[in-house]
Amino acid sequence: DGMNVLFIIVDDLRPVLGCYGDKLVKSPNIDQLASQSMVFSNAYAQQALCAPSRVSFLTGRRPDTTRLYDFYSYWRVHAGNYSTMPQYFKENGYVTLSVGKVFHPGVSSNYSDDYPYSWSIPPFHPSAEKHENDKTCRGKDGKLHANLVCPVNVTEMPGGTLPDIQSTEEAIHLLNIMKTTRQKFFLAVGYHKPHIPLRYPQEFLKLYPLENITLAPDPWVPKKLPSVAYNPWMDIRQRDDVEALNVSFPYGALPDDFQRRIRQSYYAAVSYVDVQTGLLLSALDDAGLSNNTIVVFTADHGWSLGEHGEWAKYSNFDVATRVPLMFYVPGMTTSPVSQGARVFPYLDPFSHIGGSVPQGQSKKVVELVSLFPTLAELAGLQVPPVCPKMSFGVVLCTEGRSIAHYFNISEGKVEQGKEGCDDTGRCFNEEPVALSQYPRPADTPQWNSDKPRLKDIRIMGYSMRAIDYRYTLWVQFDPSNFSANFKDVHAGELYMMENDPNQDYNIYNNTSHGWL
Repeated sequence: DGMNVLFIIVDDLRPVLGCYGDKLVKSPNIDQLASQSMVFSNAYAQQALCAPSRVSFLTGRRPDTTRLYDFYSYWRVHAGNYSTMPQYFKENGYVTLSVGKVFHPGVSSNYSDDYPYSWSIPPFHPSAEKHENDKTCRGKDGKLHANLVCPVNVTEMPGGTLPDIQSTEEAIHLLNIMKTTRQKFFLAVGYHKPHIPLRYPQEFLKLYPLENITLAPDPWVPKKLPSVAYNPWMDIRQRDDVEALNVSFPYGALPDDFQRRIRQSYYAAVSYVDVQTGLLLSALDDAGLSNNTIVVFTADHGWSLGEHGEWAKYSNFDVATRVPLMFYVPGMTTSPVSQGARVFPYLDPFSHIGGSVPQGQSKKVVELVSLFPTLAELAGLQVPPVCPKMSFGVVLCTEGRSIAHYFNISEGKVEQGKEGCDDTGRCFNEEPVALSQYPRPADTPQWNSDKPRLKDIRIMGYSMRAIDYRYTLWVQFDPSNFSANFKDVHAGELYMMENDPNQDYNIYNNTSHGWL
């Protein structure tokens, strides 16, 4: 019989959510989902860039195996013909459906979102998506601009709508079809916001009076930050409103008041996505599917909001790599749901007061590359085998590992990992770590530092996040044969989480490096 899967993936969403302890944000619907879910408070993406991260978690392989660090290659041609998570569900009898931004569109998913391999029917893209970067933001001069900060009157938008509103409508439509046909489904819904431009219905600004908005706790470039680690946020600079500020490249700071506006609009966009998520989950209830559908909620990576003097993604810091991750599994994360009971009544962020606490929370460090085996296990499918060391020729395997064994933990018990080692020689009883990476074209920030094309990559920053530290090495990289040379270290970073939670004080050079 098996469970359905509703997989919600939000673009560029760092965990600024009530259920993650954020005091400012209004996210009642995602918090309500968390209150019925297993929530991972230390989940990390494998690269802080849309296409590489998505291809990584949808195939269960790391960027060094998909060989995608930019936007410009299709893994099945360029690396190996790897099965994807939706493809695996499809091969196991599920109807697989894609709505909105799931795969990154373009060559990296073969201009088809990997249809027909991954999906039963062609993926849905909202028609309003093509206007995302048009001049639709009214400036103080009354004219329209392509701004970063872009609250809009939805009725004035082309088609009178926005992409995420259209995606929610389509997803609800598909849920209702699935209800009538009684087919097992895997429905992936990809929301575009809070990806830039920060274009959302203007009423969400009311939730965040500017006087309540603070700057980042560490809005300066850290003294000991290696220049190779800094991302110069070129995509932000190119928006009309930021360009007008004429900030010096690469380290000039944005004016404080504008920093607050970006942060305000990011939060507003998060609340807008919370509403879409709430409408979608409420429709799952309406269709009578909450008692047999697993819901996963996550993001492709985070987004800096002025920390370290940086904006956007493109780095190895927690603010860019850490993501929300939660799993609702009826009968497992909640007591069994009776048919027709409401699990997800819609909550209006404009009137809802009061937070909710996650059902279960794990502080274990986990990776998005583990989504594929975890969802397979939760749905009762055979878990794909762990990849051998070289897996370019292996169609079905995973470089992540199922984290389902972290679920059956009642509060108060010490979490026990599985003991023993697997055939790759990695042991379960070690504390887990998350690996992320980011490519650079040069040792100092330049125009293409954020998004170097494969042929221009010269340095790869490999980063390891454990519960108590983040350790990053920037090493020589040869894009012609995809090789990293760890004997040629350009720079290093080491942050101890206990006394430096924001990763501002790099102590790499004050330590001997034999300890790892």
